[in-house]
Amino acid sequence: MYRNDKFFEESRTIIKRAYADEGITGTLAKKRDNFLRMIRDCEKGKIDLILTKSVARFARNTVESLKYVRQLKAKGVGVYFEEQCIDSLKADSEMFIGIHSVLAQAESENISANVRWGIQQRMRSGTFAFRYNLLGYKKGEDGQPEIVEEEAEVVRNIFEMYLDGSSLDQIKSYLESNGILTKTGKSEWSKTIIQGMLSNERYTGDMLLQKTYTENCITKKVLKNRGEMAKYLVTNNHPAIIDRDTFKAVQKESARRSGKRKTSDKSLTEQGKYSGKYALTELLVCGECGSPYRRRTWVRNGVNRKVWRCLSRVDNGTTYCKDSISVEEEMLQQTICRALRRAVQYDREAYELILSNLSYGVTGIDDSLDIFAIESQIKELKGRIEENVELAMNTEGNPQKYYDVIKYMNSQILALNEQLSLAKEKLSSEEKIGLEIARIKECLTDMTIFDKYDDRTIRRLVDHIRVMGDKRLIIVLKGGLQIEEKLEWDS
Repeated sequence: MYRNDKFFEESRTIIKRAYADEGITGTLAKKRDNFLRMIRDCEKGKIDLILTKSVARFARNTVESLKYVRQLKAKGVGVYFEEQCIDSLKADSEMFIGIHSVLAQAESENISANVRWGIQQRMRSGTFAFRYNLLGYKKGEDGQPEIVEEEAEVVRNIFEMYLDGSSLDQIKSYLESNGILTKTGKSEWSKTIIQGMLSNERYTGDMLLQKTYTENCITKKVLKNRGEMAKYLVTNNHPAIIDRDTFKAVQKESARRSGKRKTSDKSLTEQGKYSGKYALTELLVCGECGSPYRRRTWVRNGVNRKVWRCLSRVDNGTTYCKDSISVEEEMLQQTICRALRRAVQYDREAYELILSNLSYGVTGIDDSLDIFAIESQIKELKGRIEENVELAMNTEGNPQKYYDVIKYMNSQILALNEQLSLAKEKLSSEEKIGLEIARIKECLTDMTIFDKYDDRTIRRLVDHIRVMGDKRLIIVLKGGLQIEEKLEWDS
């Protein structure tokens, strides 16, 4: 009942007001706006008595039910439960309210368990509904997920940029500067949304279900599933926007970035920070002390010069690194390009490795890397066969053991040749991939690909670069091949 002080004394008029939270659970008071408004009105002295149908309608949480009944009782406000005929102002009422509150909470828990069981059954059978809160998909006319090509192109660009070394901040800036909207139509992107997209397996056509779960029906706290409950993977559930090889490569790169350790003694934490601004920030290391190199700006006579310096030398002087050198950025870039041009021109193994790395970077297909790895194994086995043939011819004892080794290695070469044929056949069967690889071969043939330094290309090819104190660069390609080049200006 609602009391109006102005008329209460004069006419004893009783004013009634209803407080109702339609469709809101009774297990958590903080989500019941009208319930809390009623409590506030009680505290202000506006209400003398609360009439409610039952204990279950008042609250389905035993703790909160007793808490608010006691709170109201202290203010002199009674609660009357019509179904149970309980008046909270009576001395023995609390025990009965507690019993009925436990029953009401148990009913909610039972309903919650039944709902959860139904959801889990749909997950097990693979019939769980697809959620369309994902850029790149919409509900088709047949009720199944359908790719929105314009949005899908944005998704592919995000994955490609990440693999090419762009940071989440750079991807965010690219999306916003190009006026690309989020799934909800917002012009501002968050790094959390982008990271979520990069780790969402639904882009591969699969669905991993029950990645999160609700702690219980009382707190309704959503927790990340770290093994507390079963997860369900539904493969090939809908059309894929991203192939699985690219998705795996992104997860691997994400793990590498998040696992970076600090590089400077001045860092406050042990956690390192990934920088996507310059490829060389991730690749360039000091050949004398092993510290990373960092980009610095020198100003002399009013002229800015960009140089790369050993971080240990910058932080500690010559205490730990006496022989490292500072390198002008333009000279460094020219030397890297020159080294790669010479390697492609004069070193067949380097050519094949660069071709496979670039092909993988463009196509995302593992087979382009497999071909080089298989060919390298075959080459190594053939070399070992020649060694064993020579040993068998020159031995004064029984040459049979060498022949057995030769026979075994020949069988390995035969098996590898079969794998090689399959890998090449798979690549050649896809016209688009074949055209991309042909284009890369053409660029490598006329050397134009290394005429100008490009961060994106360097990221795809290079594992790391060591800067030696004697002005040499040791460039280690992905795959382990090393190229040496003297630091000097191109003529």
